Amino acid sequence: MTTIHVHNHTNPEGIYGFDARGIAKRFRHAAIFGALDTLNSGEVMRFVNDHDPLPLLQQMQVRYGESVEIAYQAREPEEVMIDFIKR
Repeated sequence: MTTIHVHNHTNPEGIYGFDARGIAKRFRHAAIFGALDTLNSGEVMRFVNDHDPLPLLQQMQVRYGESVEIAYQAREPEEVMIDFIKR
């Protein structure tokens, strides 16, 4: 008899951390978009960075429109935390 193992990679809270500070700058936007593309409706990517990513937010608006909500949790000069909520 064959046993099939199914891996459930969902987080019960539906919140997934994404710390951009550890990713090389030239790969950041691609990594962020890739992570956002994998979210299901209602899930949240909690984004942490060392600066306010205004160019990224503009690109997100063009790419995702209203399908991703942006909610700041912290907006300090050296620490920014934003929840990206997939609709």
